[in-house]
Amino acid sequence: MEQANLPLLTNTQDESINNISDKSSINQPMTAISKNFTLDGEDMEPITSMSDFFKNFYIESLMLWYLAGPAIFTILCQYSMGAITQVLAGHVGTLELASISLENSVIGGFAFGVMLGMGSALETLCGQAYGAGQINMLGIYIQRSWIILISSAIPIMFLYIFAASILRFIGQTPDISRYAGKFAIWMIPQLFAYALNFPIMKFLQAQSKIMVMAVVSGVALLLHVIFSWLLMIKLGWGMAGAAAVLNLSWWFLVVVQLLYILYSGSFGEAWTGFSWRAFENLWGFVSLSLSSAAMLCLENWYYTALVLFAGYLKNAEVAVGAFSICFNIVGWVIALAFGLNAAISVRVSNELGAGHPKKTKFSVVVVTLSSLLFGFFIALFFMITRDQFPAFFAESKEVQDLVYDLTPLLCISIIVNVLQPTLSGVAVGAGWQAYVAYVNIVCYYILGLPLGLFLGFVLDMDVKGIWYGMLFGTTTQTFVLIWMLYKTNWNQEASIAGDRIKHWGGETSTSTITNMS
Repeated sequence: MEQANLPLLTNTQDESINNISDKSSINQPMTAISKNFTLDGEDMEPITSMSDFFKNFYIESLMLWYLAGPAIFTILCQYSMGAITQVLAGHVGTLELASISLENSVIGGFAFGVMLGMGSALETLCGQAYGAGQINMLGIYIQRSWIILISSAIPIMFLYIFAASILRFIGQTPDISRYAGKFAIWMIPQLFAYALNFPIMKFLQAQSKIMVMAVVSGVALLLHVIFSWLLMIKLGWGMAGAAAVLNLSWWFLVVVQLLYILYSGSFGEAWTGFSWRAFENLWGFVSLSLSSAAMLCLENWYYTALVLFAGYLKNAEVAVGAFSICFNIVGWVIALAFGLNAAISVRVSNELGAGHPKKTKFSVVVVTLSSLLFGFFIALFFMITRDQFPAFFAESKEVQDLVYDLTPLLCISIIVNVLQPTLSGVAVGAGWQAYVAYVNIVCYYILGLPLGLFLGFVLDMDVKGIWYGMLFGTTTQTFVLIWMLYKTNWNQEASIAGDRIKHWGGETSTSTITNMS
C-alpha cells in the first residue's frame, strides 16, 4: 500500500498497515506505521467484564483528575489576574475600565492566544518523548520553543506599539483608543513573559509536575490582588499601577518556575543546561507551533466575532449585554474544561510515546465520559437556577429576561464546550493540530458563522439566531473530532509517536518497545 493512498485516519481493523514503512512522513500527524515498530508488552490487559471496566475506569479517572485538578486551579488563577485588574479598574474610572478591558480582550487577548497556541506544540513533543523515556530531549524542546516564541513576540510587539491607531481604525472612540494604546505599550513586558511561561507550563505538564504550577499560580494570584489594590486604589496609580502589577505577576510566574527547573534538582536528564542543539530543526518546530496556534486561535476568534456581530443587532446594548453574560459563563466553563484538556493531552502523549495504544484508547474513553458528566451537572445547575442567576450578572430587567430565554441554549453550549476542549486535548497529545485547524476553519467560519449571521440578521432571529449558528459550528466540530477518534488506529499513532521522537532528535528505546503477544 502506498502512503499517498492511506486515509488520514486509518481504521483499527486495517491489518495491512503493519507492513508499511515511510520515514519521509514523520512530519505529518497521521501516516504509516514503521516496519520496525512493535508494541510495548506493558500495555493494559483486555477488558473482559463490567467489573474490569469499572476498576480500570476508576484507576484512569484518578490519574486524569490528579492532573486535571491542579491544571484547573492554575488556569483559573492565571485567568483571574486579568479579571481582578478589570474589576479594580472599574473603581478607578469608567474610561480606565473600558481602556483596560479593550486592551486585554483585543491586543492582549490576541497575543495570549498566539503565544499559548504556539507553546502547545510542546504538549505533543515533550509528552511523547517523556512517555518513550527520552527524557534528555525535553530540555532541548523547551529551549527551541523559547527561541520560536520570543522571535514571534517581536513582530507581535508592534501591535502593542500601534494599538491606539489599530483600535481607532476598527471604530473605537478617540479617548478609549488613546488610553488603551498607552496601556498596551506598558504591557509589552507581559508579552515576553507569555513567550517564556507557556513553554514552561507544557514542559512541567508533560512530566506531571502540575502541582508546582498550581502552587506558584496561587501565590501569584494572592500577591496580584494585594498589590493591585495597593497601587491602583490606595496609592492612586490607576492604569500605571495596573500595568506594573500585571507585568510583575506574570514575570513572577516565569522567574519562580524557571528557578525551580534550574536549581531544584528534580528534573535529572530533562534539564541538563542550555544547548546549541536547541537551534537545530527549528523550521519543523515552527510548523508544528504555527499549527497549534492556528488550532487554538481559530476557536477563540470565533467567539469574539460572534460577540462583535451581536453589537450590530437591534437593541444592541441589551443583546451584547445578555450575549456577553452567557459567553462569560461559557468562558469560565471552558477554563475548567481546559484542565481536562491538559490532563488528557499528557495522558495521550505519554502513553503513545511509551507504545501503549490500548491505554491511550481507554484514557480517551474515560475522559470523554467524564467530560460529558461534568458538563451535564454544570448545565443542570444553570437550568435549575434559571430564574435567579441572571440577576447576579445584570441589573437591567431586559437583559435578565433575555438571559433567561437564552438559558436552554446556554446549557447545551456548556455540555458541548466541556466536551470539545477535551477532545482537542486528545488531538494535541497525538499531534493532530494541523488537521484540527482545518476542521475549525470549515466548522466555524464556513458553517457556523455564516449560518448565525443568516439566522440573526436575514431571518430576524436576533441573538438566538447568532447562537444557533455558533452552536451548530461547535457541535459539528465536536462530532468530527468524535468521528476522528472512532476511526483512529491507536497502534498506528503509537508508531508515529516513535517516528516523531526519532525525527526531533531522540531515539526510542529498544528496551521500552518490545513485542507484545
